[in-house]
Amino acid sequence: MNTFYKNLSMWLVIGLTMILLFNLFNKPPTQVVEMSYSDFLSSVESGNVSQVTIQNDEITGVSASGGGFKAIAPSDPELIPLLRKSGVNILVKEKENTPWYLTLLISWFPMLLLIGVWIFFMRQMQVGGGRAMSFGKSRARLMDQEQPKVTFKDVAGIDESKEELAEIIDFLKDPKKFTRLGGRIPKGVLLAGAPGTGKTLLAKAIAGEADVPFFTISGSDFVEMFVGVGASRVRDLFTQGKKNAPCIIFIDEIDAVGRHRGAGLGGGHDEREQTLNQLLVEMDGFEANEGVIIIAATNRPDVLDPALLRPGRFDRQVVVPVPDIKGREMILKVHGSKVPVEDDVDWAVISRGTPGFTGADLENMINEAALLAARAGAEKVSMETLEKAKDKVLMGVERKSMIISEKEKEITAYHEAGHALIAKLLPGTDPIHKVTIIPRGRALGLTQQLPIDEKYTHAKSFLKNNLCILLGGRVAEELVFGEITTGSGNDIERATAIARKMVCEWGMSDELGPLTFGKKEEQIFLGREIAQHRDYSESTAIKIDDAVKKLVVTALETVQKLLSENMDVLKAIADNLLEKETLVLQDIEAIIEETKPAPPASEPDVTGQGFPQPPPQ
Repeated sequence: MNTFYKNLSMWLVIGLTMILLFNLFNKPPTQVVEMSYSDFLSSVESGNVSQVTIQNDEITGVSASGGGFKAIAPSDPELIPLLRKSGVNILVKEKENTPWYLTLLISWFPMLLLIGVWIFFMRQMQVGGGRAMSFGKSRARLMDQEQPKVTFKDVAGIDESKEELAEIIDFLKDPKKFTRLGGRIPKGVLLAGAPGTGKTLLAKAIAGEADVPFFTISGSDFVEMFVGVGASRVRDLFTQGKKNAPCIIFIDEIDAVGRHRGAGLGGGHDEREQTLNQLLVEMDGFEANEGVIIIAATNRPDVLDPALLRPGRFDRQVVVPVPDIKGREMILKVHGSKVPVEDDVDWAVISRGTPGFTGADLENMINEAALLAARAGAEKVSMETLEKAKDKVLMGVERKSMIISEKEKEITAYHEAGHALIAKLLPGTDPIHKVTIIPRGRALGLTQQLPIDEKYTHAKSFLKNNLCILLGGRVAEELVFGEITTGSGNDIERATAIARKMVCEWGMSDELGPLTFGKKEEQIFLGREIAQHRDYSESTAIKIDDAVKKLVVTALETVQKLLSENMDVLKAIADNLLEKETLVLQDIEAIIEETKPAPPASEPDVTGQGFPQPPPQ
């Protein structure tokens, strides 16, 4: 009721102000006296009229004393001579043909304008956040309980993360189970993981599982161009949370508002930092927020302010990882259950062929497969369609209409054959999955390898063998055609990057030892690595360049030796590529079996060097 009377009094004040303004705008400048025509003639004859204005049948004028008057004049031919005789200044205006409704509109325009402004502000006061009178209101949306719910059954491949969050839900449902031993409910949970791993999906599942109010908001919804709005929205958000406690508040992309303080380009008191300060106070300040749990998601936990990550604010950090081979299979089954598939579809095979795919990537792949099947008029998605969709996502769309000369096609065939043969000859490399010379995306050809199992660390020998595989295409071009092309540009770039990381980051150089060189400097405000601090001398820089070059050149010499000894196998693979355009592992193994490649001149070094060593000169 107090709010009602407060609003009523405010509208009464606004109404009175409008009436006063209307009267002010419509008040005539001087008092006008209406008189009869006879009185007007008498005033003229007595010399009491100094000026008249004649318009249509109306006479207005000013008397000698300065007062105004108005009279209606008939068509009197003697009027003008009488006015001239009496020395009256005469003004004549043309007849006005203004419609009556326009005259009415002009006279009432100020009042109509004020009424419009009044209605506008009244609507802004009634409607929620984001309006002119409610900048400081939170934009958090309360999840509708009647909408189709996402539950933990729809989340697969991240079982550990689900367990952490399921405990939060259990706490909300039965807090005494945990508090009887003196424990307290976590105030905040931070979901950190790469894009597409399912952070927002987890939050939706929590909303579906928890039988409590669930507010959702984005980190960018707090910050506006007006100073103080973000902090006001944080206060309003937590006020709503306290009213609906116990409840969950989900802040998506919290790095938009929670970046490290003191590193901004706009000084130490910009709007973003004020918003963050208010968020810190609300999460763990003097006032208790019992029953309000904050769940936030970000893919950049490294740029968040340390005060935000301490216990008492975000008590738990739940990592949402990229799924492994088993997790990918579970995710494929969840998304695959939503589309009709053939009986021959083996999700384990598809899972093994999609290393590094996130949940979003896998969902996109199944969607692409469904679209391809629908385009072909099929009733169900087959294994072949899924393979095509996987190749499309991994390598890009086939560019069959691209016109390539026979010479370039032959160069591409030998280039890809060089990659494939080196990958097959060197021990410990990932098996070849597919070799193609059909242009895809921006590449004229592609050699795809698939790991047998998940790799979380890479041995020095594995990295050196990868250098050899990357250089296989360039060396094959040089040996067969006597020159090199620009097609190996990306291979050389990747090989150089691997070699430099081996020397500068992973301490895999025999000359420089187990040291790292070049500390990364990251601007927190920009959130991106834009500089690298040189913490080494010029002489060390020369040694680094020499060590990187030695790794790449040694790999180049090893590839030259291997391909020179197996030119017949290289030619056989290239000829088959020119004929079939695409080869799989079984095809390459059959070609190698027929041509019997020569064994390496020396066995691969088992001490970790990785390359088959050339004989001494």
